[in-house]
Amino acid sequence: MQQLTPAGQRLVADLSQRYGVSNDAITHMLFAVLNGNGSMAQFSHPEFGGAGQWMRGGMTMVGDMFNYALKGRVDSLCSEIASVLNDQPGLLHSGSFQSQSQSGGGQSSSMGMGMGPSTLFVPDPRAQWYPAELGAPNSLGAQNNVRYAYFANAHRLAVDVGGDVWVYDTLDHQIGGFSQQQGSGGSITLTSQYGTVNLASLPVVLRNGQPVQAPPPPPLQQPQPAFQPGNAVGSPAGRDGSDIFGAIERLADLRAKGVLTDEEFSAKKAELLSRL
Repeated sequence: MQQLTPAGQRLVADLSQRYGVSNDAITHMLFAVLNGNGSMAQFSHPEFGGAGQWMRGGMTMVGDMFNYALKGRVDSLCSEIASVLNDQPGLLHSGSFQSQSQSGGGQSSSMGMGMGPSTLFVPDPRAQWYPAELGAPNSLGAQNNVRYAYFANAHRLAVDVGGDVWVYDTLDHQIGGFSQQQGSGGSITLTSQYGTVNLASLPVVLRNGQPVQAPPPPPLQQPQPAFQPGNAVGSPAGRDGSDIFGAIERLADLRAKGVLTDEEFSAKKAELLSRL
C-alpha cells in the first residue's frame, strides 16, 4: 500500500479527532476515496458499519442501513476527503486529460497538464519512469500508452512511449498541453506560447537514460569540376552519405515510435536523399 507523508499523517489525525473514529478507519477511507478517483468509494471497515459504498452527490450505503447518523457521517467524511484529494496536484485524473476532438481525418486526444506530485503520499519509486536527475515535474499527463512529464525550470520534456523514454530539450517553449493524433502515424504535438509545435521538432537529449548525439550539420558543398582526373564521368568527390543514412534510420525509429507520421517521414527522407 502507498505510504503517507507526514502531511498525510497529520490529515488522518485531524479527521480522526473530528469524526470520532480511529486513524485506521480514516486511512482506510482515504485510500478508498483515492481509488475511486475522488468521486466514489467502496469500503469495508467495522467502524463504518462493515461493507459500504459512497458516491459523490449520490447515494451512501452502509452495512447498518437504518443508521442514518452513520450514513451522514460517512458522506461528510468522504466528501471532505474528496475535496482534499482534489486539491492535491497531479493526484486525481481530471477530464482535461481525455478531451476528444476530430482533426485531420484521425482522432486526436488533447491532454492538459496536471500539476506536480501530491504532498500526502510518498511517491512510489516504481512509478517514477522519468530520469531522477530531472527532479519533480511541474506537470504530468498521460493518454493511451504515452506519458508526459514537463520540467519547466530544466527546459526538459520526458515522453514515455510504450516503455521507451525520450527526453527533449524544450528550448524556450512554455508547454501548456499536448495532442496525440490517433490516426495513421500517431504524431504528437504540443502547445506553447508560439502555438502548435510538433514534438519531432524538439532536440532529443536522452533516450532511456543514454545521451543522444545530435547529427552533425551537412558539409558545405564546394563547387566541383565537371571532370576529375582519371574519371570520365566526373563523380563528385568528398561526399560521404553515412551521416544522411544514419539520420534516415533515426527518422524511421521516430516513425515506429509514433512521433512522426508516414507523410512527415517520407518528406524528410526525400529531403535528406536529395543531398547525396
